[in-house]
Amino acid sequence: MKKLSLLKMVCIVFVFCAAMAPALPAQVLTTLNSFDGTDGKGANGPVQGSDGNFYGTTEYGGSYLDGTVFKITPEGTLTTLYSFCSQQNCTDGEGPDAGLIQASDGNFYGTTAIGGAKTSYGTVFRITPSGTLTVLYNFCSESGCADGAGPRAALVQASDGNFYGTTWEGGAGTNCASYGCGTVFKIRPDGTLTTLYSFDV
Repeated sequence: MKKLSLLKMVCIVFVFCAAMAPALPAQVLTTLNSFDGTDGKGANGPVQGSDGNFYGTTEYGGSYLDGTVFKITPEGTLTTLYSFCSQQNCTDGEGPDAGLIQASDGNFYGTTAIGGAKTSYGTVFRITPSGTLTVLYNFCSESGCADGAGPRAALVQASDGNFYGTTWEGGAGTNCASYGCGTVFKIRPDGTLTTLYSFDV
């Protein structure tokens, strides 16, 4: 009898709680932009900037078909801030594989997997919210690409103010085919790069 009473009480409490629970609103997905190639293709990111807009990259597309940096408002207005490979021989980089970060100085930082002054080994770049791009570092600047090649991941800014990242290839490892097994690197905001570790097998 006591068990039955306890069971009834539990059922009554459950029904009461269910009746009092607020109705959850339906989840709605809003597409802000559909890339068509001319404004980019293969989006990475985005990250919300301090101005409330969202910033990201596309791996392909844009004016030169080699990727873009874009800004999009919360309402869906998209602006292409930069199209990669706009410089002769793509010295400004091409094909960013990763998104951006906004650093403490208010600018955005990122990497391109290929392009740059060393032709096809990638870059680290800085871009202002208005779209002025500066290449900070060209990978494979050292003999045998000991400094790394092909960064494909986003940077992080540490508490020391420097940026940290990885490369897909290159480095001083001796047991990898071609250009090494990749690196972990540190880069200062002025573009000074230090290879912290070279992967090996």
